[in-house]
Amino acid sequence: MIPTSPSDPTPSSAPSTPSAPSASTPTPPTTSSAGSAASVVAAVRGRLIVSCQAPPGDPMRDTATLVRLARSAAAGGAAGIRVNEPDVVAAVTAAVDLPVIGLWKDGDTGVYITPTVRHALAVAEAGAQVVAADATDRPRPDGGSFADLVAAVHAAGALVMADVATLEEGVRAARQGADLVSTTLSGYVPGSPRQSGPDLDLVAALASATGVPVVAEGRIGTPEEAAAALARGAHSVVVGTAITAPTALTHRFVTHLTRP
Repeated sequence: MIPTSPSDPTPSSAPSTPSAPSASTPTPPTTSSAGSAASVVAAVRGRLIVSCQAPPGDPMRDTATLVRLARSAAAGGAAGIRVNEPDVVAAVTAAVDLPVIGLWKDGDTGVYITPTVRHALAVAEAGAQVVAADATDRPRPDGGSFADLVAAVHAAGALVMADVATLEEGVRAARQGADLVSTTLSGYVPGSPRQSGPDLDLVAALASATGVPVVAEGRIGTPEEAAAALARGAHSVVVGTAITAPTALTHRFVTHLTRP
């Protein structure tokens, strides 16, 4: 779910983790985690992942509240949960028996979805089975590479979901070792098409070209759109705002009713 207001700053209490060495070739998850990695991917195949996040200043931005959202999503049949920040990842992981896709938003411009190895390892250490990170071609704030991040997360025993905006970025991320590729950033990064609905053409193109599971995410507002994403080749579908954002949903209704 892409927030409509600036993302949260880095908490001062966040764990500090040394950067991993540069990786020139993809590094798979450790052998001991290979079985669990396969089970995580299988668990979300053809199913719904619910993004339980809230932007800064929103009344829903509270760890206990987000945990309740995650539990509600699980009760409704979700196959996985996507959440932001290590403390929320840890709390949700403890509360639901589902794969957790974790990320850490730091800032609100450029690469801010899990931008560095330090952020990625903090998310993995909090318990996320999958770490989602920006894999666009924009420079990372620490000068590192997406391949470095993939290698570090795999060494920690977790999987990597590459959040991309274009076909080229998705193909490159898969070659760098990403375990899943998501359309999260399509329409939010210069060079990707702006549209009101999900980028189903990108879903189909990635599914055909990458050889890794593709996750449809971004502006999926109805069950019909979610089903259409699966029909176009998505391995699974992430829905956030349409399920877990009452402030945004209320504003949508209010705006419609006040139109002249």
